[in-house]
Amino acid sequence: MYKACEVDVIVIGAGHAGCEAALAAARMGCSVKVFAINLDSIAMMPCNPNIGGTSKGHLVREIDALGGEMGKNIDKTYIQSRMLNLGKGPAVHSLRAQADKYRYSAEMKAVLENTAGLQIIQAEVVDILPTLDVVTASGTVYPCKALIIATGTYLNSRCIWGEVGVNSGPNGLAASNKLADALKGLGITMFRFKTGTPARIHAGSVDFSKMMEHKGDEDIVPFSFENTPQSIARPQISCWLTHTNEKTHDIIRANIQRSPMYSGAIEGTGTRYCPSIEDKVVRFGEKASHQVFIEPEGENTQELYISGMSTSLPEDVQVQMYRSVIGLENAQIMRFGYAIEYDCIDTTQLTPTLEFKAFNGLFSAGQFNGTSGYEEAAAQGLIAGINAAAKVLGKPSLTIDRSEGYIGVMIDDLVTKGTNEPYRMMTSRAEYRLLLRQDNADLRLTPKGRGYLISGERYQRLMDKQGQINAEIKRLISTVVAPSPTANQLLRKHRSTEISSGFKLAELVKRPELSYEILAPLDENRPNLPKDVAEQVNIHLKYEGYIAKQMLQVEQFRKLENRRIPADIDYDGVGNLRLEARQKLAAIRPANIGQASRINGVSPADIANLLVHLERGR
Repeated sequence: MYKACEVDVIVIGAGHAGCEAALAAARMGCSVKVFAINLDSIAMMPCNPNIGGTSKGHLVREIDALGGEMGKNIDKTYIQSRMLNLGKGPAVHSLRAQADKYRYSAEMKAVLENTAGLQIIQAEVVDILPTLDVVTASGTVYPCKALIIATGTYLNSRCIWGEVGVNSGPNGLAASNKLADALKGLGITMFRFKTGTPARIHAGSVDFSKMMEHKGDEDIVPFSFENTPQSIARPQISCWLTHTNEKTHDIIRANIQRSPMYSGAIEGTGTRYCPSIEDKVVRFGEKASHQVFIEPEGENTQELYISGMSTSLPEDVQVQMYRSVIGLENAQIMRFGYAIEYDCIDTTQLTPTLEFKAFNGLFSAGQFNGTSGYEEAAAQGLIAGINAAAKVLGKPSLTIDRSEGYIGVMIDDLVTKGTNEPYRMMTSRAEYRLLLRQDNADLRLTPKGRGYLISGERYQRLMDKQGQINAEIKRLISTVVAPSPTANQLLRKHRSTEISSGFKLAELVKRPELSYEILAPLDENRPNLPKDVAEQVNIHLKYEGYIAKQMLQVEQFRKLENRRIPADIDYDGVGNLRLEARQKLAAIRPANIGQASRINGVSPADIANLLVHLERGR
């Protein structure tokens, strides 16, 4: 048996989580090896060909704010960009970009290949020794100081459609069966989850004239705070909208028992928030139609992704079903849809740094942690990579709490509550979402990344931006504009009441029908500010009262988070705790009272008794 030289960090898996983890550790100065069963799977998009979307766009911008790569990579490879939810408040605005999925993977692979201290190896890891050394299928042992598992949906994976079941990973790549058994042998608790994907069809077989065209935004907003709209501008490719109909639904109902979801062929728990088309038809039988988006998978391919029609029905049924949709009457299927089952872990075994409680130096990230989506995976990979490197280098670990970012909300949900189905990030999960907007991710998180992946130059640019925002808000608050025919004409144009005495511009910005930009003609001394700075000024003034209320809530939250619980506390010695609370607290081992209060099965009365016990201990 050959034993290779020891490295600082090993990453198993090179999907979206593994790429961010490996890059983060290497950029912090560690020697890194990242293993992939197939190098063609690096940053692969086996399902939807897009990055971002509602709440997921927040995650991508937070990844970028902390020094991650996903935002930069999609800025290089997008084929269409849109800002979603503009009809609502800024808290739920979310950037979404269609990707050239093959360029996205190739560009990310190139970044890994050209990162100092990082080596990519095509090999299957089949065992993990108690020392955290990994063993490949060839028998080679690779020692390391810290290990990150980011295996995605490859562990014991099985693709299923109709009566067909194949032991394979996504897109027909090899599964990883032995590693799953090795992890169970270490005593790691595993679950069985399921996800799925729709068919891909040939663009030449689609009648786009029967569909509604969806173009990209004219004003492009980059995902990365280090890019400008001008630096990433390029021609965009349209997507198209059509709908299912009663004929589609009748075909599905007539063949529902041939679906592995309903025949009992699938064991794993599927995602609630991204159901298959057969699940939609069964669960929402009153609906006459469902939206179907036709999305190109790249500039140099004829493959189209049928978003909204994920399925695991048999191939003959898929042909009938897709051809019943308006515009797809002659659709030629290039790849059939399928469901995929895989092993993942119970995430309550992890700390907020994504390190296993029972294994010093062992971290995990991505769909291996029971999440769904590229963005959730990449965010976890970044945090796991930073913390694995920090452990090796003797630096403090990095954690994000619920009041600081969507990343913090997601990780806290996973390690405190766990998940019994594939976890998907949503804006509704964030209590402080008015503060955790995608537009201010850099202001919130880039200072936390200082000392990890954020350079001094980038930090100084952020401080300059913050200074511009503060100075302009202060100027507007003190700026009084005298009434004039021009002022009242502008106000009447935007259905505002006329002002007969002097007024402050800052107060006018707060009116729903007005904004910082609209009031520019009244402000002769306005400085020429970058668009992102002006956006922050407008949001701060318009939502000042609501932001202040949420900041008070965060202060209360922080009081509970700052009340630490000793790591070695014996919950059996805490008086008046209910049995369920003792068991849950002993299993999760919360770091503070705030985390303890969010554990399922721990009541406010249990928290009160725990606080009394801690006070007595003091």
